[in-house]
Amino acid sequence: MRAEISFGKSLIGILFVGLAAAGCTTTSKPAATAAKTKQVQPAKVTFNYTKKDRDCLQRAMYFESQHSDEDGYLAVGTVIMNRLTSGAYPPSICGVVAQEKQFAPGVMTREVKPQAETELATAADAILLKGARHPAVKDAMFFHTDGLKFPYNNMHYVAVAGGNAFYEKRDANGMLQTPPPLPAYEVAMNYVPGESMLPPQFEALIPSAVPVPLPAPDPMATASTAQMQITTPVTLPETAPVTSPAPSIEPEPGMPIAIPIPRPAYDSVMLRGSMQADGG
Repeated sequence: MRAEISFGKSLIGILFVGLAAAGCTTTSKPAATAAKTKQVQPAKVTFNYTKKDRDCLQRAMYFESQHSDEDGYLAVGTVIMNRLTSGAYPPSICGVVAQEKQFAPGVMTREVKPQAETELATAADAILLKGARHPAVKDAMFFHTDGLKFPYNNMHYVAVAGGNAFYEKRDANGMLQTPPPLPAYEVAMNYVPGESMLPPQFEALIPSAVPVPLPAPDPMATASTAQMQITTPVTLPETAPVTSPAPSIEPEPGMPIAIPIPRPAYDSVMLRGSMQADGG
């Protein structure tokens, strides 16, 4: 009897040890973690700029903001960067600033007061090195002196800074009527030494002897352009005196070209009420 009990205990012990061993070997392994996917950062659109371009940026900010302050400087600088990255204006900062009848007269030649250099340099470095933009200016590429009012319904005002009212051109449905500028986080500014290479001005692209139909005067007092679609070659007339074969320019179909428009006459301008600096 004792032998049977002893044998039973031994058998139970063997079974228990076996089950314990089986439990250890059948423990489920944690599921393999999913392989981490490497996020590819989108490539930025790179624009080159030179010391001359930086000077052009500072000049436009200074003369267009009525020598105001960094807020006014940054607002004008944002318009210049919006134009540069929109694809509808010259592909360099100096090209944008020097475009005829767009910015203040003498912007490229007048004297900048030495006492403004520090704030101008700070604003220029913020734009070129840090990608800063005036948050209220948004996609605006146009502005005029604050306090003026024009009889156009596509002027969507967004901000007032440095004595200027900034606006976007939008249709009745609220859609931009201009190519949208790139957001700052998609833009890289690359400094290169040397003089700025100004793009050919439009007088060289479209001979003055060829009549070019222009739209109605644009409602800007300082910065504004209109766009035209050129779908047929533009050539010099046969009667034009030339010393070499007349050049023929044939842009790609649908290529937007910004045509400078003269400023409106101030005698037809009415005063408009002042607006908040963070205008809608």
